[in-house]
Parts: sequence; C-alpha cells; structure tokens
Amino acid sequence: MFVRLNLKKVRPLLLLITILATHACSADKTPYSVIDSNDFTQKISSGNIHLNKSPIGTQNLFPLADLVETVQQSVVSISVDIVSRGRFFDFTDEGSGTGIIISNDGYIITNYHVIQNTSDIEVSLADGRNYSAEIVGLDVLTDLAVIKIEADNLSTIKFGDSSGLRPGDWVFTIGNALGLRGGPSVTFGIISGVGRTVQTERGDLYDMIQTDAAINQGNSGGPLVSDEGEVIGINTAVYSGAQGIGFSVSSSVAQPVIDSLIKEGKVTRPLIGLRGINTTNTIAKRYDLGVSKGIFVTHISPNGPADHGNLKVGDVITAINGTATPTMSEFLPLLWGYNVGDIVTVTYISEKSPLMTEIVLDVRP
Repeated sequence: MFVRLNLKKVRPLLLLITILATHACSADKTPYSVIDSNDFTQKISSGNIHLNKSPIGTQNLFPLADLVETVQQSVVSISVDIVSRGRFFDFTDEGSGTGIIISNDGYIITNYHVIQNTSDIEVSLADGRNYSAEIVGLDVLTDLAVIKIEADNLSTIKFGDSSGLRPGDWVFTIGNALGLRGGPSVTFGIISGVGRTVQTERGDLYDMIQTDAAINQGNSGGPLVSDEGEVIGINTAVYSGAQGIGFSVSSSVAQPVIDSLIKEGKVTRPLIGLRGINTTNTIAKRYDLGVSKGIFVTHISPNGPADHGNLKVGDVITAINGTATPTMSEFLPLLWGYNVGDIVTVTYISEKSPLMTEIVLDVRP
C-alpha cells in the first residue's frame, strides 16, 4: 500500500531539517575570518607554530611610477652614425642606445659598443633638447664609455652599492628600447644572479648582474635601478638564446672606470702577465691538480711579472694577498684594484704543492 504525500506541506519540514543538520555538522569548526585588505600581515596557525605571511596580492612593493618619473630625467637617448669599412667604399648606418647623465655639466656614461666605430653621436634629453656629443674615454674590458655634451644644470642620478645585491631583489630598467619614439621604455623584474661571467665578441665581461627585466636593443647603456631609485648596474647585454636573461655591469665595477675615464680618458690597469681560466672538476681530474677551485694558468708572458715570479703553465692561483680567487670573476676585479708597481703575494698550487710568490705588477698596455 502506497502513501501519497502532500509535497506542499512536506517541503518546509525538509528545509528545516536540512538547515539544522548543516548547523550541527559545522558547529565544531572554526568559522572563516575576514581579512582586511589593508592589513598586510596574516597569521597562519599550525598547532603551536605561528607564521607571518604577507599576501602577495596586497604587498606594496615600491612606488615604481614615482621612481621612474624621477630617474628618467637623467636618462638620455643616443643616436649614432656607424661607419662600416668596405673594400672600395665606407658605409654609414644608424644605431641607437641609452646613456646616463653622471654630472650636471654634461658627462654621460654609456656602453662602448653603442658608440664603437661611430662618426657622429647625437644625444636627446628627456625634455626634448638635442646635443652633439664628443667621446671622452673608452674601456673595452668593461664595455663602458664616457661621452660629453655642452650643457649645464642637468639632472643626475645617484649610483648605489651593488655589492649587497641578492637574487630576488626588485629592479627596473629605463632605456631607448628599439629606438621607439615617445620617450624611454620601462621594464620591471628582479635580480636573477650576481657575479656572472658573460662571453661577448669583445671578450669576457666579469662580475655582471643578471636580471629578468627585459633589456632590448637600444637599452644598452641605460640604468638598472634599485627599489631605492639608485643605479646599481649599467645594462649591457641580452642573451639571445633565451627569454628573460639580461646582464648589467655592476656599479661597483663601473664607478672606478667612470672616474678614470673622466680624469685620464682611459683606464690604467696593472698587468700580471698571464692568462687563465676557471678550474673545474673536469680540468682538475684531467691534469691531476689536487685542487678544484682557482685560476688555472694557461699562458705565461715571457719576461713578464708572473714569469719573474716563477709561475708556470699548469699552476693554479688560489689567492692574492690572502684573498681567495676561486674564479676569474673574483680574480680580475681583485687584481685591477691594485696599482701599477704594487707588490702582491700570490698563493698557488704547483704539482699539488702549495706555494707562495711575490709579484711586482706592471702596467697593462
């Protein structure tokens, strides 16, 4: 026998039962709390452990637009006429790059490769004024160059200390990307690595900063800027075989070069009289060196400082004046920090034996 229910009367009863059951099941659970979007600190409780977590969507990184507005007053666009030597005729092509005003009387830092082989350099300021520029000094080893325009009361930007940079620090770049009209281009990213060695057509560049902030053609010579609005690098190269890999000359490397170029028109560096490469595990095993870090000597200049110090091919330099030199990125900046005529104590491994020698540094031609 079937009982026919009146659904109109049963539905309210079923709804009431459902509400009571839901409440009973959730009564022992902690209700969700509402987090104020202005409160950047959210406490996460796990047993007796309390962690502070900053929701990424609510973090206020830094006032990027305000910094860009200030920094771009010291960034210039550089246009050049590049002379290419032909067999019968010389050809002129146009190129572009970026520069940074480093003094209010018209000194500008850019890349060597931006103005290499140029017949004419034109500088455009942020306010629209244009000037012809003259070359003050060039340094191929760091890919840096100083040029000058005849102008006064220019806006400058402060150089910061790059020695404390860490992967993950926020940075941005400003530059004349692709020579586009309408003002400089701005890109934003992080420090991806420090102390990099980059191989270029002009030789290896050492102690470079790696960033994922886009560095495009025309950005060369422009600033890599910290979240405090200070220049911590000069954009130089982009790795064409991958996305998001660009490199900048660190400010700690650039500043003494800039000073020397302005004062003397060149950089005078000490000469040790050898060539070397980074010692790797493969090299260490192949030559049975007994050490896996240091500068593996591949060439000694006859009658040079290293030769007079009794170094020879196959030795591994591990320190200069007690400071470790595990790679060329540490070795060369350390060496270049000394003056011509200085006497340095070189610690090295020769035929698995630790030795020391004194070397008088000569002048690099």
